Amino acid sequence: MPCSPSSSTTAPVSGAVRSRFVTGVWPLAGRTVRSVALSVCLLLDEPAERAVRGVWRRLEDAGVPTLLSHTHGRHLPHLSLASLRTFSLDQVAQALAALPVAAGGRLHFDGLGMFRRSRCWLLPAVTRDLLDRQAAVADALHATGADLHRHYLPGSWLPHLTLAPRLHLADLPLVARTVFEILPLAAEVSRAALVDTSNGAVTYLPHLV
Repeated sequence: MPCSPSSSTTAPVSGAVRSRFVTGVWPLAGRTVRSVALSVCLLLDEPAERAVRGVWRRLEDAGVPTLLSHTHGRHLPHLSLASLRTFSLDQVAQALAALPVAAGGRLHFDGLGMFRRSRCWLLPAVTRDLLDRQAAVADALHATGADLHRHYLPGSWLPHLTLAPRLHLADLPLVARTVFEILPLAAEVSRAALVDTSNGAVTYLPHLV
């Protein structure tokens, strides 16, 4: 998903973005990007991001692939609030800009989890504020006609911060030992972004959602 700040697209979303409806092919900057999805992500503060990147590096050194080397290799530690498969970029930007400015908050990570397809992640404490924030984003995006991935529908969404996208069970003890070295982890959230998952390009939203 997100790329590093040094290689990201940092211009805020605005009405200058040309409207387009995406169904797997996205014309972008004079070229065509295929198999595109768009994510709405909360980004971590610098100390928490550094801690997660440290886990990625240690796991990579031990032979466990992480987001550090996955796909385009430009991922940022993040918590996704929504993942869209089809969307109008202008409408998405306008819907998110119209949401009330969310207060900055703290995420408290103190658990390690796995999905059925072996994705391994950090689990934050699930608070009412976090659930309400995600539901507000999902509802606003649904109102634009965007196709929200079913795992991000309110009531189905499981908040997570991905560490290793394809973990072999034999590596789970190593991952657990490495992760438990940094837990519990508190992260301040003060930025949100749209992320083009085909190339990791990040566009920061004008305010926190």
